Amino acid sequence: MAVNGRDIKTDFLKVYSRLKADLLTDSAFDFTDDSRAWISRMLDYNVPGGKLNRGISVVDSYKLLREGNELDENEFFLCCALGWCIEWLQAYFLVLDDIMDNSLTRRGHPCWFRLPKVGLIAANDGILLRNHIPRILKRYFREKPYYVDLLDLFNEVEFQTASGQMLDLITTHEGEQDLAKYKLPVYRRIVQYKTAYYSFYLPVACALLMSGENLDNFVSVKNILVEMGTYFQVQDDYLDCFGEPAVIGKIGTDIEDFKCSWLVVQAIERANEDQMQLLHENYGKTDPACVAAVKALYKDLDLQTVFSKYESESYEKLISNIEAEPNKAVQEVLKSFLLKIYKRQK
Repeated sequence: MAVNGRDIKTDFLKVYSRLKADLLTDSAFDFTDDSRAWISRMLDYNVPGGKLNRGISVVDSYKLLREGNELDENEFFLCCALGWCIEWLQAYFLVLDDIMDNSLTRRGHPCWFRLPKVGLIAANDGILLRNHIPRILKRYFREKPYYVDLLDLFNEVEFQTASGQMLDLITTHEGEQDLAKYKLPVYRRIVQYKTAYYSFYLPVACALLMSGENLDNFVSVKNILVEMGTYFQVQDDYLDCFGEPAVIGKIGTDIEDFKCSWLVVQAIERANEDQMQLLHENYGKTDPACVAAVKALYKDLDLQTVFSKYESESYEKLISNIEAEPNKAVQEVLKSFLLKIYKRQK
C-alpha cells in the first residue's frame, strides 16, 4: 500500500522508531541504563508485532478525507503518530488481557508476562504503555486546536474498552460458567465495547479531528463503525471454528475457553433439549472429543448458512447506511473499511 508514492508500512515503522527514541529520553523520568534497556525491549516485544491495521487506518482515513490531496511530511508524521498511539493502546490492552486470561502465546510468541524475569512486572509495563500515549500526544499535538479533543477521545475509548473487558470477564467467570447468560444482546454489548470502539471508531475519529472536524457532528458515522466492528468480531468467531488454521494463523480455542462466541449464542437460540444437553456437557472442555462434538452440533444446526445470511444482510445494511452519509469523503472512508473486511478469510 502506498501513500504519496511511499511504502506506508515501512514509513509507519520508521515513525515507531522515532516515538520510541522520544520515550526513552523523556525528561519526566531519570532513566538508568537498566530501565532504558527494559523499556526498549518491552516496547519492541509488544507494540509493533501485529498487523498494524488500526494504526495505518488513521493514515488511510486522513488521506481519503483530504480527497486525494497529497500529505506533506508533517501531516504524514502526525497521522502515523496518532496511529501508533492506537497501537500502543492495543499493546496495553493485550499485555494485561494475557495476564487476566492466563494465556500462553500472543502473535506466535510467548506472552510478555511468560518470559523469564518478566512475570507480573508485565502489569506495570501495561500501565507504562498506557501512560506513553499522553506523552506522545503532549509532545506532538499540544499546540493543535484539537489536542483536548484527542485526549478526551483516547480516555473515553479506553474506558469503553475496559468496560467491555469487564463484561466479558464477569460473563465467562471461571467456576460460574452458565450458558444461560449467553444471549445475543449480551454478546453484542461485549463486542461493541471491548472491540468495536477502539478498533474501528478510534482510527477514523483521529483522522476526523486532524481534519478539523467536530466529532459531535459524526454520531451516525460512529454508529456505522461500531456496527462494522461487531460484524468483524462475528467473522472472527466464525473463523475461530470454521477457518483454516494455516490461513488465519492460529488454532481456534473459543469452544475450549467457554467464550461467549457468536456461534454458541446462535446454537443456544436454535438447539432442542437434547442438543442443549450436548452443549452443557461439552462446551468449555479441552478434551478434543468434546470440541469435536460441539463443532458437529454447529454443523447440524447449519450455522455456516446462518453466518452466510448474517454476513450478506450486514453488508447490505452497512452499505445502505454509508450511502446515506452526506459527506462523500466520509463515505469513502467507511467503504474502505468495509471492503477490507467483507468476506475475509483471516
